[in-house]
Amino acid sequence: MPVDRERLLTVLERAHTGPVCETYEWDTRVIPGTLRSILRKYELEKTCDPANPINMNDELADRFFQAGLEAAEQIGLLCTDTHRIIKFSREELLEGLEAAPAEFTVGENGQEVTFKHRGLNDPTEPVWIAPLSIAVTEEVFVPLVEGIAREEVVDCIEGPSLETVYGHKVRAGSPFELMVGKYQAELNYEALRRAGRLGMPMYVVGTSPTHYGVLGGYGIPGGFKPGRDIVLLLSPVEMKTTYELLHRLVQVYNCGDGLVYGGSWSMIGGYAGGPEGATLSCIACTILLYTAYQAVNGASFPYDLKYMGNCGRKALWALSMVFQTLSRNTHICANSVLNQTAGPVTDMLLYESAVGMMTLAVSGATSCTGTRTAGGRFTNYITPLEVRFAGEVFKRCAGMSRERANEIANQLLPRYEDRLMEKPAGKSFLECYDLKTLQPSDEWRKLYETIKEECIKAGLPLA
Repeated sequence: MPVDRERLLTVLERAHTGPVCETYEWDTRVIPGTLRSILRKYELEKTCDPANPINMNDELADRFFQAGLEAAEQIGLLCTDTHRIIKFSREELLEGLEAAPAEFTVGENGQEVTFKHRGLNDPTEPVWIAPLSIAVTEEVFVPLVEGIAREEVVDCIEGPSLETVYGHKVRAGSPFELMVGKYQAELNYEALRRAGRLGMPMYVVGTSPTHYGVLGGYGIPGGFKPGRDIVLLLSPVEMKTTYELLHRLVQVYNCGDGLVYGGSWSMIGGYAGGPEGATLSCIACTILLYTAYQAVNGASFPYDLKYMGNCGRKALWALSMVFQTLSRNTHICANSVLNQTAGPVTDMLLYESAVGMMTLAVSGATSCTGTRTAGGRFTNYITPLEVRFAGEVFKRCAGMSRERANEIANQLLPRYEDRLMEKPAGKSFLECYDLKTLQPSDEWRKLYETIKEECIKAGLPLA
């Protein structure tokens, strides 16, 4: 699905001619004031139900969509480089959603993956993208990606990201970043070759704090491939864009048969307010991203600012509402990120993954990217085993009812929710995996088996 030039030029022009707004005013007046007003208008205030972390009210979800559409029209996207608001009419926003594919295929050489819009309780298996772009050292990159690619439940590769390139620190916006874009592609190819999965589609470029990683790694000889791989455009909170994101979008256009992932997030307890405000912000932002970036995949998703994750009750409710709203009212292939706070070799990481991935599976998410082990706080803190577990839950919960999922969530949440502020780090990849055999330590394997069995007893279809 190539980027349409006229739609692209419209966005670029409005980034220079739209209404003027300073970032401070945007964050402190426009976002909170507009969202509060719309929540009140649609009677959405205080609708969050932590006792039922998975929404089961379809009428409420539809009301959130109408409110989100109005918020997207009223607010728009702030370009922080020009201090101009990129505004769209309601007709343009609906056309942007309509233009997005309900189904598309990426990959090559027997590793093709098809993304399909999913309904609620949909038995269609969702797509699992791993790992998230958590920082790792160069010695860890290839064996980690090989280990993750060996997991059958993994469909696409995104991360990890690199802290160094040939031993030199990657500095954002410097020539080192331009170099690391292609370097990451080369390392990914080597890892996929070793895993026997060359041709696997990738989300790119993980090591790209600015646009230079994409310019150095996407659409060049030996780099990531247009048509097979998807370029990440991750907008800052709340409802903003930047020159560097628009540079990436233009690069996708220049390379021809390019595909775009449009993603962002909203903070419960931040500028958007509580869980209802963050939900509304996520829905509005998703509509804007599909319109502005011509995305084929992606969405905006909530985090709880208290613990920087989305596996607690309020965040799960918001997560379920966002994706149910998009599932019922659009045909897009919506993608989420699940942000776990605990690290490898902890029971909490697996419990967070079980509840969060189940929630997304029954709420109509087409795909998810993860895991965000230990909240992405530490270098080398991600392993193939939690990636396997999260993917198993995600795929096998397809077709489960929301009512059953809500019952299971209420069984499992008490096993970890009191520890969300503790964020146990666990152990790094080097501490719990053999780099030569790519097998987990006995401790990690036994813990995985124990928690998996407990989840089966709770009702998860993992047997």
